Amino acid sequence: MVVCGPTGSGKTGLAILLAQRFDGEIVGADSMQIYRYMDIGTAKPTPAEQARATHHMIDIVDPDEDFDAAMYADAAGRAIDAIVDRGRLPLVVGGTGFYIKALVYGLFEQGPADAAIRQRLKQAVQSEGSASLHRRLAALDSRAAARIHPNDAYRIVRALEVFEITGQPLSDFQRQHRFQDRRFDALFVGVTWPRPILYDRIDRRVDRMMDQGLEAEVSGLLSRGYGPQLKSMQSLGYRHLTAFIAGQTRLDEAVRTLKRDHRRYAKRQLTWFRADPAVHWMSPETPQEAVDRIGKFLTEKPSS
Repeated sequence: MVVCGPTGSGKTGLAILLAQRFDGEIVGADSMQIYRYMDIGTAKPTPAEQARATHHMIDIVDPDEDFDAAMYADAAGRAIDAIVDRGRLPLVVGGTGFYIKALVYGLFEQGPADAAIRQRLKQAVQSEGSASLHRRLAALDSRAAARIHPNDAYRIVRALEVFEITGQPLSDFQRQHRFQDRRFDALFVGVTWPRPILYDRIDRRVDRMMDQGLEAEVSGLLSRGYGPQLKSMQSLGYRHLTAFIAGQTRLDEAVRTLKRDHRRYAKRQLTWFRADPAVHWMSPETPQEAVDRIGKFLTEKPSS
């Protein structure tokens, strides 16, 4: 069972309801909620919410540790196996589409590798900056560049490496594999609202994050030594508040751009999930629809 959708759509509340209804456990599929100490800015389930349903794949690495989709698929797959062994229903819940795809469909071979080319590109990041290489990537593979943040040096280097070796854009490899055979027999439920309502929910969520102490959370991470160059600290909310704390922008401007970037992220999430024909879309205002669909799926599913 997969509950997916854009940020701010109400996935957590629905997932907890479903876990209680179907004796399930939640396996998070959020590339930021894996990090310890990053609670407010990631909209991590609260202790009260986690008490209502068992959660996995939350708070499993520190902000300066490497973690990728392959590691997620391995760890989440083991969590699912353990849940099934306990006779319970695994519910994969989150908005990181690539994590969900890696788990359910498996990772594809993202083109050949060349350590020498990769090292040269890494050195170029150090000397020129990741934004410069991102512009280079945009000229070679605009689809990949559109999905990769200019500060995400790892993914920029990987995309350029594949292009240098093969002359073929990495996005072509990804498109060829997208949404093929599944590793797991899963029902996909997509949760969203009409666009104006979703965007209003996102704006209000950012306001709540600020009221809950997002600025203090980011300051605490910086004081622990988690610098702004880390992949985790380049994410939504953390890079915006880091810029404010460093005196590079005003607080009102940081909040304004954070709301804007959250809305843009939600739009990209919707584009990703709507490309998968297996997703059944529904409103969080009608949870009984999800209950009925899951009940039907479980009843009709052949026993192993």
